[in-house]
Amino acid sequence: MPESLASFDQLKARLDDVQNITSAVALLGWDQQTYMPEHGAATRGDQMATLERIAHEMFTTPAMGQLFEQSAVELASADDASDDASLVRVAKRDYDLKTRVPASLIAELAHTTSLAHTDWIKARAENNYALFAPWLEKIIALKRQEADHIGYAENRYDALLNQYEYGTSTAEVTAIFDALKKDVVPLVTRIVEQKERANDSVLRRFYDVKKQNDFSARVAHDFGYDFQRGRQDVAVHPFCEGMSRDDVRITTRFDPRFLQVALFGVLHETGHALYEQGVGADLPHYLASGTSLGVHESQSRLWENVVGRSRGFWKHYFPQIQDVFPESLSDVDVETFYRAVNTSAPSFIRVEADEVTYSLHIMLRFEMEQELLSGTLGVADAPAAWNEKFKSYLGITPPTDTLGILQDVHWSIGLVGYFPTYALGSMLAAQLYEKAAHDVPSIPADIEHGQFASLLGWLRTNIHAHGRKFTPKELVQRALGEPLNARPYVQYLTSKYGDIYGF
Repeated sequence: MPESLASFDQLKARLDDVQNITSAVALLGWDQQTYMPEHGAATRGDQMATLERIAHEMFTTPAMGQLFEQSAVELASADDASDDASLVRVAKRDYDLKTRVPASLIAELAHTTSLAHTDWIKARAENNYALFAPWLEKIIALKRQEADHIGYAENRYDALLNQYEYGTSTAEVTAIFDALKKDVVPLVTRIVEQKERANDSVLRRFYDVKKQNDFSARVAHDFGYDFQRGRQDVAVHPFCEGMSRDDVRITTRFDPRFLQVALFGVLHETGHALYEQGVGADLPHYLASGTSLGVHESQSRLWENVVGRSRGFWKHYFPQIQDVFPESLSDVDVETFYRAVNTSAPSFIRVEADEVTYSLHIMLRFEMEQELLSGTLGVADAPAAWNEKFKSYLGITPPTDTLGILQDVHWSIGLVGYFPTYALGSMLAAQLYEKAAHDVPSIPADIEHGQFASLLGWLRTNIHAHGRKFTPKELVQRALGEPLNARPYVQYLTSKYGDIYGF
């Protein structure tokens, strides 16, 4: 070991240890949502809390602080964009954040959310908000503590949002959403007025679950998902979990009477998995994941919607899916199917929402999280507030809490501040695809032939390979030559749905 880099090498070794523990926690979490026996929740909560506490304590020791300082000196002449310099910069940013949060609070959050998640599953299945409400009350209280320990300049919500979308403020997101709302709400109205031009009734016939699983896995493989470094399982709420670039797992859920649930759920999670599997092979383990949840969501929304719901995609895949489900699709043509998978109408479930109405679901949750965190909305009053906002945004009222406030897993596992990244990712997906198709003009034609290497290659080079080396704003600027903006997304929605609905 060169003496001049002794501190940096020690730092890398310690960061690898911390990341290995974090990966073990992720594996336990994956198991909890897929195969763990129901009665294992309490012990699993203890296990995860212990590991979270150990990782936090290892990462936040004064000795780590000294290694960061010494490593910065050793790498003073290194290129700021190099892997080594990036590792120190990114890990030091995390260190500064985590040293503000006590290990006891980290452990309490891990233990609480483990138990809360189990009761959320029951509450959702039984339409029993009262079962989950005490857990939500406790989680919100703990997240307030976490935000206060982290600190913020203007809005408590900023502290939590920055954990998922570093460098983005609540005020920035509010401005983006307000501008987007001005275009999306009139678009929803125009579509509703022309709703007879498309409907999803053909998707609500009977579709054998085993065949759904096989077909969706085939498309995931065609996209580029490596099943030798991943797997597909079933969970109450679909998700992707990466323990390393060589172990990235996706889940979905099936409805034999609604093809869209599993099929597009798999395409969505495959987008996440392609990002995780595509990080640079030489990147330090600590940097080998997505830079932010907004950028991550751009990948899932791009593959699910911009690609998976495109007319070109179904020109290639409709004959195949027709062969898999002849009893349900023999009387359907490709244009009818294309319109079906792009049917737009206000609906209750976010993960099943169409592209046009999806961002309205996110705006609702963004507002509610801020109100819960600030205390202007009480947990007991949250279901009524949810329904009122839902009616305001989407014109319909959820008939049950299962179809309303209980539908998402996020709050049960402590993910407050996460939701805005979904809408930011949808916007970025359209912007990235526009740039990729400009740089590689064959991409649209390739998709029509079921060939995705050109698009995936562009994303690998410009997004995936960099892992966490750059902040989301830096990465977007490097890839696009401009910051995130809503123009490509609004144009994409207006053009696509104007064509489908005839305006």
